[in-house]
Amino acid sequence: MYLPPHFTFADLAEVGAFVDAAQSADLVTFDGVKPVATLLPVIWDRPAEAGEGSYGRVLGHLAIANDQWQTAQPGAQALMIVHGPQAYISPSWYESTARHGRTVPTWNYELVHLTGPVTFHRDPEWLREIVTRLTRRHEDGRARPWAVTDAPRDFINGQLRAIVGVELTVTSVEAKQKLGQNRGRADQAAAAAALRDEPGPGPAAVADLMMANLADEPTA
Repeated sequence: MYLPPHFTFADLAEVGAFVDAAQSADLVTFDGVKPVATLLPVIWDRPAEAGEGSYGRVLGHLAIANDQWQTAQPGAQALMIVHGPQAYISPSWYESTARHGRTVPTWNYELVHLTGPVTFHRDPEWLREIVTRLTRRHEDGRARPWAVTDAPRDFINGQLRAIVGVELTVTSVEAKQKLGQNRGRADQAAAAAALRDEPGPGPAAVADLMMANLADEPTA
């Protein structure tokens, strides 16, 4: 990932919270000819104290009919891409555009790359555990949560035979917050305010991130 210093998102606790909130990632592998990608719901199991090159595991599953698990070499490096909100930024919003006009459009976003060797699992109990964990993550806050054990065991066993577990051992974490930090505070604040009038959830979420970032920055 291209990571200019002013866009680097370095706090591992915040990066972990970002991945947890996103709840999914694109698994990218190489089949010998081309890159292959699948969007997966995931869980990032992180050690209490992550060290350089040791950041836990990303767990998920994909359909057995999806041949990505067969075309990726065992133990080969894979990439999980975790997306956050994103939005177009118009130069017409900047205070500096009116002064000198030397501005151009850009794109603001949050993004995390988790890289490491990938392993695929067929063991039914391994699969049952990750399916149960993923289900609990999304069901536990509901008034009437559904559980894996609510379905007939034979039915679940059949469903488990139709999936393959994914385990990426994370050896590299790259995180980026591109929120206009390379511009002056007036330009950042004006862009964030203008994003409030843009359609869709992305611009509003980016505006919130930009304003939070400005609040954390020391003023001159």
